[in-house]
Amino acid sequence: MQKKATLQNEPWIRFSTMENKRETQLMEIMDWATSNDDIRAVLLTSSLVNPYAPVDQFSDLDIEFVVSNLQQFLSDDSWVENFGKKIAMIVENEEAFEGKHAMRMVFYEDYTKVDYKIYSVDKFLEEVNNEELQEDWDVGYKVLLDKDDITKNMKPPTYNAVMVKKPTKQEFTTLFNDFWWDMTYVAKCLWRDDLFYAKFMLEDNMRTQYFQKMVEWHIGLEHNWNVSTNKKGRLFKKYLSPKMWKKIEATFSGSDIQDNWRALFAYADIGTELGTAMSQNWAMHILQNLILKSETI
Repeated sequence: MQKKATLQNEPWIRFSTMENKRETQLMEIMDWATSNDDIRAVLLTSSLVNPYAPVDQFSDLDIEFVVSNLQQFLSDDSWVENFGKKIAMIVENEEAFEGKHAMRMVFYEDYTKVDYKIYSVDKFLEEVNNEELQEDWDVGYKVLLDKDDITKNMKPPTYNAVMVKKPTKQEFTTLFNDFWWDMTYVAKCLWRDDLFYAKFMLEDNMRTQYFQKMVEWHIGLEHNWNVSTNKKGRLFKKYLSPKMWKKIEATFSGSDIQDNWRALFAYADIGTELGTAMSQNWAMHILQNLILKSETI
C-alpha cells in the first residue's frame, strides 16, 4: 500500500524567499517521485528533521531515494534538472560508500542545494534490518513516500548520534596529553617564522582534533551529557557563557606571528581551565562513590 506523508504545516517548513524555494522544490521532488515507478520510497533526513539541529534559510534538502534498479537509475543523471537548472554537481557511486548507496549532490541556479542519497531496495532493506539504526537515520528521518511498505521496520531515531559523549578516563587523558604535546610544535614554528606549519598545527591539529572535543566535553558536563553541539562546534556559542565564548574567540588569530603567539597562550589558558574543571569533577564523583561504599560497610 502506497503511503505519502503530508508536507503541509510541518514545523520545519518556514516562509521566507529561500525557504519557499526549498518547500517548492521538495513538492516538485515528491510529485516526480510519486509518478516515477523506479522510485519505491523517499526519505527526508538530516537537519530539517533533527530537533537538535539549527535550521535556517540556507539549510539544504537531504533526500534519500530507494530505487528498483540502481544501475539503470545511475546511468542517466538528467533527472536532477527536473527540479531546477544545475550549476554544479558532485557524483559519487556505490564504491565510495562501501557498496551501500550512491550520492548526487546538486547546487541549483536558484541557490538551493539538494543532496540525493540513492539506495537499491536490497541495500536499503539491509540497512533497515541492522541491529542498530545507522547514524544518518539516528539523527532524524521522515518517510515521505513508501510504495511497498519497505520502511515499516525502521527503528525510530534516538538522536544519540548527535549527543555529546562522555569520555572515558583514558580518552580524556590521551586527548589532553596530545593537546599539550602539539603545542610545542606550534611554539617552534612561530619562533622559526614558519607560518604555514604553525597554522596547520594550530587549526588542523589542535583546534579540530583536540580543542573542539574539549569544548564539547565542557558543554556536555554542564548539561549532564544530554546536549548536542551539532557539527564542528556550530552551537558552541549558544551553550557557552559570554565570558567563556570570549576566551574561545581569543584562540583565533590572523597571519601576524605575534598574534599567533597570543592565540597560542589563549589556547594554553583555556586548556588548563577546561582540563582542571573536568578533572575536579571526576575527583568529586570518585570521592562520592567512596563515601557511598563506606556507608554500606
